[in-house]
This record gives sequence, structure tokens and C-alpha cells, in this order.
Amino acid sequence: MGGALLSETLTEILIPVAAVVGIGFALIQWVLVSRVKVAPDHSHAPNNNNKNGYSEYLIEEEEGLNDHNVVNKCAEIQNAISEGANSFLFTEYQYMGIFMVGFAALIFLFLGSVEKFSTKSQPCTYNKERLCKPALANAIFSTIAFLLGSLTSILSGYLGMKIATYANARTTLEARKGVGKAFITAFRSGAVMGFLLAANGLLVLFVAIILFKLYYGDDWEGLFEAITGYGLGGSSMALFGRVGGGIYTKAADVGADLVGKVERNIPEDDPRNPAVIADNVGDNVGDIAGMGSDLFGSYAESSCAALVVASISSFGNTHDLTAMCYPLLISSMGIIACLITTLFATDIFEIKAVKEIEPALKKQLIISTVVMTIGIAVVSLVALPSSFTIFNFGVQKVVKNWELFFCVAIGLWSGLVIGFVTEYYTSNAYRLRFLLPTLAVLGTMLRSILRLVHQSMPGLLVQKGLIPTKLLSLVTPLETH
Repeated sequence: MGGALLSETLTEILIPVAAVVGIGFALIQWVLVSRVKVAPDHSHAPNNNNKNGYSEYLIEEEEGLNDHNVVNKCAEIQNAISEGANSFLFTEYQYMGIFMVGFAALIFLFLGSVEKFSTKSQPCTYNKERLCKPALANAIFSTIAFLLGSLTSILSGYLGMKIATYANARTTLEARKGVGKAFITAFRSGAVMGFLLAANGLLVLFVAIILFKLYYGDDWEGLFEAITGYGLGGSSMALFGRVGGGIYTKAADVGADLVGKVERNIPEDDPRNPAVIADNVGDNVGDIAGMGSDLFGSYAESSCAALVVASISSFGNTHDLTAMCYPLLISSMGIIACLITTLFATDIFEIKAVKEIEPALKKQLIISTVVMTIGIAVVSLVALPSSFTIFNFGVQKVVKNWELFFCVAIGLWSGLVIGFVTEYYTSNAYRLRFLLPTLAVLGTMLRSILRLVHQSMPGLLVQKGLIPTKLLSLVTPLETH
């Protein structure tokens, strides 16, 4: 069936290099954000004719861009939010640590007890003619993978929280100068979390595979079954971060409204209300730290699932490391594609008005999708043999590399289309958004039907994306030998 054009040695170099490039680029963005000083600046305000949005102020009525009181107040509020977020996360991580240790012990006990903690090699599940590593070894390495995934998930959330609390006051101060400056600062701070999450997850996963392979050797079925613990660890910690932080922020939000506006007649989001600080803390630990862990969990789960499927295909039987690492090479290409796209947002597109922000972000989605499609095509060409087999309910199905490319590309473009369709049905920029309240006078039944239609369109698009992939699976023949 032919082999991959990319050598195993080059594969082992490219994946960690892409991860390191992603980490390095994130640190560069962090340094650029840190150049915005949360301290009084005695220099004069820039001329309104400069680029990056100086022509349109977000707070036009304010005078004295570098007023000491304003800058110091921003720094004070930022420190309060940062201190609260750190305190919450450290407390939460203590309980998560207890769960992590307890659940790791359960994984070890359940997996090890399958063969009564046997230390003897067993026939492989999908190839009875070969021997795989004992159940005790699988239990140990699955537990280690779970702990690695858990720790990486916690790290992803914590780093996201740190850059968010670090950049919020800086974005506020830049907004006093212009919308362009604020957009670039916010975009770069978001890029820090995104690149660190993807790069750290990719690097830890790849290093774990390489180290586990030293023990498993030719037993790739057992190797990648053990690696699935990595995805389980990521998703388990995401549950705590997302739900725990979300409950906290909602409780603080309601408390701020009840105590501040109702009892004390304090304006909404006034920093004099302690509950407002708690609400902002909740936004950082729930919507950012929790989201970071959640995104990492989804990324780790999908990568590990793809690796397990590949391990029982012809890749695993022939020990083709380059083809086995196809999901990781796709992730590596994604880091490079996002790096290129980020430069468009921060260095090429110029934001001069608030109304230009949304179109600029849409351009980022389109550009990244186009660049990533090209990257997927390149990876599919050089990392996969022209044809290979995938284990499918007891038989090996012959698959072409271009078919796998189309499956990945269809999922990529479906995500883009779903985003735009969802915006069309929910955004105030389109007239359809006002159709539901307008026709509500016609009755509850019609209103319910219209709401159901609006909410079902993204789901229908997901199914539309699955149809082409299903058709591809039907036209591929089964191997007869």
C-alpha cells in the first residue's frame, strides 16, 4: 500500500518543534501585552491621526488619558481580581487534587483487576496471534497518563486565568487611547491562552507516547489504550473547573445585584461593591480558567480517540509511527496556521472603529480555515500512505489518504459554517432576530415553533457535515484478505 513520504525521524522532530514554537509565540505575545504599563505615564497623549484606532475613542468624554487616579484605580481593581482568582483556584485545586488521587487509584484497581493484576503477557484483543503487555502494566501506565492529563488540564486553566487578570486593566487603559489599541491587547492576551493550551497539550501527549513506547515496544495496542487516560484526566478536571467556577460566578453576580442595586442603591458593576469584585473573579475562574480546562479536555479526548483507532489499523500492525501520529501532525499544523492568522489580526488588519471589530474576527475565522485546509492537505499527503486499512467491526476497510483529508476538512468547514449560521439566527445585526418577538402576538404555538426552528439549525448543520463522511465510508471497499 506504500509508505508515508515523511520519515519517522522527521516526525519526531516536527511535532515537538511545533509545540515549542507555539509556547514561544505565546510568551512573545505575553511580553507585548506587558509593555502596556499599569502605572501613570507622564508622556503626552498620542496624536489622533495615528494608526490603531486613535481616531475613535471608546471613552470620548474622558480627559487626561494618563490621569494618575484612573491608572492607579485600574491597578487596584486588577490586583483585587487577581488575588481573588488565585485564592479561589488554589482552594478549588486542593479538592481537585483529592479527587485526582482517588480517581487515579480507582483506575489502577479496575484496570489491574481485569486479569487479577497479572504480570504475564496476554493475547492482544484485536490480534490473538500476538502477545500484549500484562494487565498490571496497562493499569500503571493508564494511571500515569490520567495524572498527566489532569495536571496539564489544571495548568491550562491556571495559565488562562493569569493572562486574563494580567491583561484586563491593560486592555482598559488601552481602550482610553483607542479601540484599535484595545483590540490588539485583548487579542494578544487571548492568543497567549490559546497557544499555551494547544502547545502544552501536544507536547505532553507526544512526550508521553515516546516514553511509554520505551516499555511497550511493539505492543502499540496496549500503548495507545494506556494513552487514553490522558484524555480522561483532562475531561475530569474540566468538569470541576467549568461547573465549579460557573456556579461561583452566577452566585456572585446575583449577590452583587441584590446587595448593590436593591439594598444599597449602588450602580451595577461599581467596584465599591465587594460582590462586583467577586463577580469578576468568577468570570475569570469560570469563563476563562474553566473554559481553558474544558478546551484542553476536548482536545485531549479527540486526539487520544484518533490514536486508539489508528493503533488497531494497518498503522499499528506495521508500526508506522508517522501515520500513527497523523492527529498530532494535524495539531502541529494547526499551531502554525493559527500563528499566521494571529499576525493578520495584530499586524496587518487595522482597526479604527468599533464596528470593524466583528468583521475582523470573522476574517480571522475564514483565513485560519483556508490556511488550515491547505495544511491538512499537505499533512495527509506526506504523513499517510496512499491507501491503508482501518479496523471496522471485525474487518479491515481499505481507505485512501484523500478520503481521510476530506473527513477532516469537512469537519473544519462545518465548524465555520455552524458559527456563521448561529450568528445569523441570534445576532441583532440581522432582521431574522426580530422575527420571533414580532410574531409572538400570533400565539404561543407559533412562537414555540419558530424558536425550535432557530435552535435546530446548528444541529442540522452538524448532521449535514456527517453525511459526506458517511458517504465516503460507504464507497470504500472492504479488504478481502
